[in-house]
Amino acid sequence: MSEAEAATADSVADKLGFKDGDLVQELGYDEDVDFDFRADLEDEIGSELLTEEDQDVVDGVVLWWRSDDGDLVDALVDSLTCLDDGGVVWLLTPKSGRDGYVAPSEVQEAAPTAGLHATSSAGVSHDWAATRLVSRRKQ
Repeated sequence: MSEAEAATADSVADKLGFKDGDLVQELGYDEDVDFDFRADLEDEIGSELLTEEDQDVVDGVVLWWRSDDGDLVDALVDSLTCLDDGGVVWLLTPKSGRDGYVAPSEVQEAAPTAGLHATSSAGVSHDWAATRLVSRRKQ
């Protein structure tokens, strides 16, 4: 990996608040995910992202979500199943103008119903927007 690639890997994990050794579960994986983002994140945390089938307690969840994926509230509730206390959910949605775009208002409406609160966003991918969600009682 070049220095520029290493800096990108560092910045992805830094932006998401993850570090080497963190366990991160990935939900909503499909053929349209950002593979460079995934590779950078896996390099930085030092392991592969856990799948939907894994039941380990995790430090964070990366949830890929598109407008036609179903009920966002249900998906957010499901994302909490293996999340450790104080863990964070990063909701990745297609950016405006991309197929599957999810309006920020939909996220703002769904998060509280799932017991979550949107705290910030991060630019982590050319095609995907990332929104940080945490438990309302553990901000």
